[in-house]
Amino acid sequence: MKPPIGPTTRLCMSLAARPGTFGSRFHNHLYDALGLDFVYKAFTTTDLEGAVRGIRALGIRGCAVSMPFKEDVIPLLDGLRDSAAAIDSVNTIVNDEGTLLGYNTDYSAVRTLVEPLARAPFLLRGSGGMAKATATALVDAGFVEGVIVARNEAKGRSLATALGCGWQAEAEALTAPMLVNVTPLGMTGADAEALAFTRTQVEAAEAVIDVVAKPVETPLLRLARALGKPVVTGAEIAKLQALEQFVLYTGVRPTEAQVAAAESYALAT
Repeated sequence: MKPPIGPTTRLCMSLAARPGTFGSRFHNHLYDALGLDFVYKAFTTTDLEGAVRGIRALGIRGCAVSMPFKEDVIPLLDGLRDSAAAIDSVNTIVNDEGTLLGYNTDYSAVRTLVEPLARAPFLLRGSGGMAKATATALVDAGFVEGVIVARNEAKGRSLATALGCGWQAEAEALTAPMLVNVTPLGMTGADAEALAFTRTQVEAAEAVIDVVAKPVETPLLRLARALGKPVVTGAEIAKLQALEQFVLYTGVRPTEAQVAAAESYALAT
């Protein structure tokens, strides 16, 4: 049983433009299961620099970083580990006695989940920090002839050039064996009913990846499943990246059963 919250309790947190419940429920469930004197809370901010100063000043142990802060947070940190430095994107901050180090557990999660899929050309929508991690994981895993689809030409072209991919501002007329959505399309809220790719594109694809974690079944994933396509879900990515964050923060690696129970609890609402 986790000790009651007190002066020795260590705080972990997340920063996102649109805070969700998955991380808080996942981490807090594991703290309870393992009897760890930690607590986790989700936040948003309009003052990223001030928030990072707070992490340092208050001794907050760790912070998950989500859209749109994954790149902007980098100059505010003391250093980057290889996982983040290689792609200039941070999704995890670890506070080691006042030294803030950036990591990227999105990359390792995506890399693990795409290993069983057949190597093939891909269309990837997005150009932000998560898109960098996802596209880099695909290329490093042997997926070739990728096309980055991004309306932001500067960011889209930059990512495409770095990875040896093509770039298009729009891609409704294109098809590829693998479709990858790394945008908020399909996410709970204003974009909940948006389809990241057309039905024709999904019909022509052999596999679909959607990084949106909530809802678990986005319109894109529902369509892909209905058409019999293999999928990688945002919930799967969220679980694996959150697990590695948990280990970085606590130094404890839960059992598979404990992780499965935490995931089920996190997705229950």
